[in-house]
Amino acid sequence: MPLLLCTLLLFFAPPFDDPLVKDATPEEESAAQLAKVRRIYIDILTGGDEALKIRDLLMTSLQGSKQFIITEDEEKADATLKGSGDDQVFTDSFQSSDGINAHSQIGGGNSAGTRNYASTSSNHNAALSIGETESRRTEERKHDAIATVRLVKDGDVIWSTTAESLGGKFMGASADVADKIAKRLVADYKAAKKGPSK
Repeated sequence: MPLLLCTLLLFFAPPFDDPLVKDATPEEESAAQLAKVRRIYIDILTGGDEALKIRDLLMTSLQGSKQFIITEDEEKADATLKGSGDDQVFTDSFQSSDGINAHSQIGGGNSAGTRNYASTSSNHNAALSIGETESRRTEERKHDAIATVRLVKDGDVIWSTTAESLGGKFMGASADVADKIAKRLVADYKAAKKGPSK
């Protein structure tokens, strides 16, 4: 019986040069791992209070995609989303000045005299000065957010991205960043589920 089993295994074993047996590229392996992810735990992002807000927005965006189950229990997760985020409101100041100046001066002098009687003296001066300076200062309030995240499964990074925003048309910068990350992850997840393109 063992001889028969060994013969069958050798007969039905795939050849060593079969492309399906060869090792997958790191990209293909990561895509295969991503395709298996269903339940995600979003870890606390580094970056302070603003990063906590981005984390909450990421939870909402990914849950809203209807592609993943977002869990608060890391033990139940297939993968963990880790990273950092920052959201800043600041004012950009711009200052410029333009000036025109013109100066002109004309001078002249004349002096004559005699020994005993009279002396004459003539002196002419003219001056012209024109100046104009214009100074402008503008301030613009800006809102900037950035997040860098990675999806980790069994200690391996299987997906990562960075998104930044100055704010969207209908949402703030942090919400826009979270939305961009969610859309990118969903698009890559769907592509991974389809498998490698032939």
